[in-house]
Amino acid sequence: MRKRNYAFSALFVSFALVLAACSNGQISTGAGLCREVGDNVAPTATTPEATGTSDLVIGVVTDVGTIDDHNFNQYSFEGALQGAAIIGAAEPNYVVPASSDEYEQDIQQFVDDGANVIVTVGFAIGDATLAAAQANPDIHFIGVDQFQVNSDFGGTWDPIPNYESLIFSEQQAGYLAGILAASITTSKEVAALGGSGTIPPVVNYMRGFENGVKSVDDTVNVHLTYVSNDLTKAFNDPTGGKTFADTFLGVNPDVDVLFQVAGKTGNGMLDSVVEHGIYGFGVDVDQWVSYPSANVCIVTSAEKHLTKAVSEAVTTFAADNAGRSNNQFYGAANDGIGLAPFYQFSDLVTADIQTAIDDAFSGMADGTIDPCLPSDLCYAGEEDLGTE
Repeated sequence: MRKRNYAFSALFVSFALVLAACSNGQISTGAGLCREVGDNVAPTATTPEATGTSDLVIGVVTDVGTIDDHNFNQYSFEGALQGAAIIGAAEPNYVVPASSDEYEQDIQQFVDDGANVIVTVGFAIGDATLAAAQANPDIHFIGVDQFQVNSDFGGTWDPIPNYESLIFSEQQAGYLAGILAASITTSKEVAALGGSGTIPPVVNYMRGFENGVKSVDDTVNVHLTYVSNDLTKAFNDPTGGKTFADTFLGVNPDVDVLFQVAGKTGNGMLDSVVEHGIYGFGVDVDQWVSYPSANVCIVTSAEKHLTKAVSEAVTTFAADNAGRSNNQFYGAANDGIGLAPFYQFSDLVTADIQTAIDDAFSGMADGTIDPCLPSDLCYAGEEDLGTE
């Protein structure tokens, strides 16, 4: 079993901040719209204080990729680490599946090792998590991005008491990013490049982005393009991601804002953004911090507050040894999504633009704005891999 030391993990964010600060002036080839970082620094990280001691054993099975992907896997794992630290439990172990074929065996490894809580990360591992939860009622399962289509949502089975799914309103975060993209583009050509159109959270981000753009200026052309239905290529291939983005920008040279929705593959897309000297938007986490080699061009990131959500799930279960079940939703209404700081690009965000972002956030929080309209294609996969 592959284990990560918590002391090292706690240092990661601080190390990332140092890297971010040290990238000052490191603008590569096509400076263009990119800017030196200057004196900008990320918010200071806080170390959680333990509220007691717990003998819970926590295991994490990530999505295919790496634990240090500067994105989805890493920040979900950070949530498990944070939750364990708060309750005073031992450091969680983790397993990184080499392929989707290993999901079941990797979950079973933690079952056999006596885990009380198993966190699984990603939409693709949802079926394996559901089966494991049904087979092991004495273990609490926390699934990140795993929507439970049970009787509450038109399915044929009742919610399982020992399985909670953390669902994020990616369409809301994408909508906010779209408002900003439409407000800063000068060419009226923007793009969202996704890993795979078969993964609903990816589609949600991109369709929300499209609708956010159109809410500001419906004359802006929004390109939506997917890499591959091969999940390794889609989310764990930064070299391929750079090539994909390079090719896309070669065909669409007027695009001046690029939103990556492709995990580690998307890190390569951000490398391409730097090379082409255009505005880049990160995904899931604050990539200005997590991917400092590209922060000279990263204006913001559409965030899912993964660490918060996973940590809350762990601490809630520890409080009564029962925890939550069914789908747990994180969106604007409970600070589950948002935009990362703008750092050296803050002057681009005028008072009017900030007001538009704030109003949209409030409207989504109270339900008066639907980020899935007018393009009513959220929540569903899309097979088309071409540009729309």
